[in-house]
Amino acid sequence: MTGIGGSTIAEELQIITPSLHNIQPIKKEEFKKRIERVSKLMKVKKAQAVYVHAGTNLFYFTGTKWSASERMVGAIIFPNGKVAYIAPTFEKGTVLDFMLIKGDVHCWEEHESPYELFIKILKENNVKSGEVMIDEATPFFITDGIAKVQSSYILVNAKPIIAGCRMIKSKNEIAIMQGVMDVTLKVQKAAARILHVGISAKEVTDFINEAHKRYGAPSGSYFCIVLFGVDSSFPHGVKSPKNLEMNEMVLIDTGCMFHDYMSDITRTYVFGEANELQRDIWNIEKEAQQGAFKEAQLGNSCEDIDIASRKVLESHNLGPDYKLPGLPHRVGHGIGLEIHEHPYIVKNDKTVLQPGMTFSVEPMICVPNKFGIRHEDHIYMTSEGPKWFTEPMYSIDNPFGIKI
Repeated sequence: MTGIGGSTIAEELQIITPSLHNIQPIKKEEFKKRIERVSKLMKVKKAQAVYVHAGTNLFYFTGTKWSASERMVGAIIFPNGKVAYIAPTFEKGTVLDFMLIKGDVHCWEEHESPYELFIKILKENNVKSGEVMIDEATPFFITDGIAKVQSSYILVNAKPIIAGCRMIKSKNEIAIMQGVMDVTLKVQKAAARILHVGISAKEVTDFINEAHKRYGAPSGSYFCIVLFGVDSSFPHGVKSPKNLEMNEMVLIDTGCMFHDYMSDITRTYVFGEANELQRDIWNIEKEAQQGAFKEAQLGNSCEDIDIASRKVLESHNLGPDYKLPGLPHRVGHGIGLEIHEHPYIVKNDKTVLQPGMTFSVEPMICVPNKFGIRHEDHIYMTSEGPKWFTEPMYSIDNPFGIKI
């Protein structure tokens, strides 16, 4: 069990040195460039206006951090680069405080209609009729409210423009993501070292959360899944996780957030001695992940990567498609400000790979009533092709590739 067991929670926490504070956040100049970019894309797509709602899309373009709620808060971006904010009157001061990209804040009182205000802003900016693009994360009550107060506009999905911008990460974004991925991999290695027979999933989860904090992630783990034995055959966990026993599969999926960007890494290995089935499936999983990486070439599509992984599994008589034993879900997902975002590595996503795209490769193999294995690392696309944020697992006997 190279790199697995032999240490304690106290020992591992004591040796952590904070490092995330060395990573630089996205600066105001980059937010300005995002507005310039979306404006150019709007002109190409002949879009008259794009509404971005409170949450990651509003933050991505304007630097304004605001959580979505039952009130309409957002911004309308026009092709000339103008940004018009919408918010309740009593929140105006706070919006101005959070705002990085300047723009007029158009306000509504609690008894007034923000939807009528939305239409008023469009007309004031010479958008009299036709298509208006709406952030796909906008709640239904807002799109429904806008639809009911007018008949001049057609509301359409802004995904082609918003995702078209967000999918292509800048060097600064990738640098932040590299930093948080590096930290989570260190936490994964430390989590492997604290394992012992009888340890609970909660003990490991609590350790991982605290370890992320000590590296400098203020909120600790953004999420954490710890599964032992048969529990690992359920991709996202079980209601009551079991304690660890000897010779069981261990699956740990976790990540943290820093400067608003996410990490997400899964490691799976055996605590003890691997049996023949565990060893075979572990190696097939590694082969399927490598098959996906080889297919992740500029000009290929997200769909091609999913298909490549499934072909590997089918060559070992697993599957086909989503049939078990095999891969029950898509091969991966985009990552950035959100843990799951465009593009998606799945058979119906024909998005063509471009430099700057970042996404996971995690072709999990589930063996019902026995165990599951998921190797999850992320790729960032460069002008030369795919690069790993973190090196994939090495072998079932030495999963972290520790030099002896």
